[in-house]
Amino acid sequence: MQFDYDPLQLQTRRHFLGQTSNGLGGIALASLLGASSPLSADTSDPLSPKTPPFPAKAKSVIYLHMAGSPPQHDLFDYKPKLVEMTGKDCPEEVTKGERFAFIKGTPKLLGTPHKFSQHGESGAWLSDLLPNLAKNADDLCFVKSMHTDQFNHAPAQLLLYTGSPRQGRPSMGSWVTYGLGAENENLPGFVVLISGGTSPSAGKNAWGSGFLPSVYQGVQCRSKGDPVLYVSNPDGMDRQVRSLTIDSIGELNRLQAEQFGSQETLTRIAQYELAFRMQVSVPEVMDIAAEPKHIQEAYGAQPGEASFANNCLLARRLVEQGVRFVQLFDWGWDFHGNSVQNDIKLSLPDRCKPMDQAVAALIQDLKERGLLDETLIVWSGEFGRTPLNEERNGSKFLGRDHHPHCYTIFLAGAGIKPGTTYGATDELGYFVAENPVHVHDLQATILHQLGFDHTRLTYRFQGRDYRLTDVHGHVVDELLI
Repeated sequence: MQFDYDPLQLQTRRHFLGQTSNGLGGIALASLLGASSPLSADTSDPLSPKTPPFPAKAKSVIYLHMAGSPPQHDLFDYKPKLVEMTGKDCPEEVTKGERFAFIKGTPKLLGTPHKFSQHGESGAWLSDLLPNLAKNADDLCFVKSMHTDQFNHAPAQLLLYTGSPRQGRPSMGSWVTYGLGAENENLPGFVVLISGGTSPSAGKNAWGSGFLPSVYQGVQCRSKGDPVLYVSNPDGMDRQVRSLTIDSIGELNRLQAEQFGSQETLTRIAQYELAFRMQVSVPEVMDIAAEPKHIQEAYGAQPGEASFANNCLLARRLVEQGVRFVQLFDWGWDFHGNSVQNDIKLSLPDRCKPMDQAVAALIQDLKERGLLDETLIVWSGEFGRTPLNEERNGSKFLGRDHHPHCYTIFLAGAGIKPGTTYGATDELGYFVAENPVHVHDLQATILHQLGFDHTRLTYRFQGRDYRLTDVHGHVVDELLI
């Protein structure tokens, strides 16, 4: 008996609508980038390089996330009045109607136990915990008026990276790779590096692709052990056999793509082929032992270790090789003061020391190589900390609760105005007093430096055009040259 095969008979309503939406997403991006864009020339490769619609200052982004959120009052936002009032009850009019994650009763004000001084021609205030960054003060742009809508870690991280406190949206790096593709065909366009022994509270959602094709999600690499999990060949399989296997799988996937027009099938092809190329390219770029000894020492890097210093050096090596978005998560900045390990007086200095050295070295290294002008560096947490002592369960250690109303970040490179401090908080460092900057504004500004209008970088999903900034955000022009 012979059966007639008709692919259209296998086309369900759900399948048809799903593939139609994929097609519309591609059409929308092609329209965004213009008819002459490389996208229209090679739609078979979702990671092919694409030209941004506007002149870009940044070719790459290195986002340095201090997971847990560092205490801005002890690092950047110096408040002499708060120091003077340490130990006094916080005025009721300040905390009336406020919600806290852990503070109970009437909290006491807590000024920093650390010394501050001004640095560089810009006169930026920095804590004595950051001596190396202080030397780079005139390269940095401090934003002291950041604020967010969330005061718990996972929702705040999701809002920062996906534009929504709920799971399911594409991350910032995924949007960037969707819009720009990958400059180096042998490396992912979006790489994630983790230190501190723990993943961020938002987990892989912080670098997931959401409803975008999965080829745009971040690839987690490691500075210790296998650089990328599950990419190495199994025992007994050499590279030639693996190549033949990948080719065969690719042919089957191409047949399916021709029959059903599935964008995700094309994504699978691209992922298999990239993974094969990464077997060679990733170990090479992740080998920091190849760096001169004086470079390793400048960062505080040690080959074979899983550390923030190693990851900062890897970030430079990755952008040097054309990776668009490098995301570093360093866990260990949740200074509640409920133990000696997270006391802002006893333990914060040890936490700051390797970070301060590595970030300052990264900035200087990029600068000396001529890469800082085209690499945007962002340093932040997911929210701020209170100017109040948490005193959870009567703890005698010093610490600060979560605080969404204000925090400090800094940016550098890629058209960011150096030697600038933007925004300010009130005399207690509780609320923003000047020039508030929401996380959606930060997202819009980052995309702007990459050559995008954040309102037009969209993807149609379930009948709606989504974007990183949701329906909010504006570019903060005052931060730009």
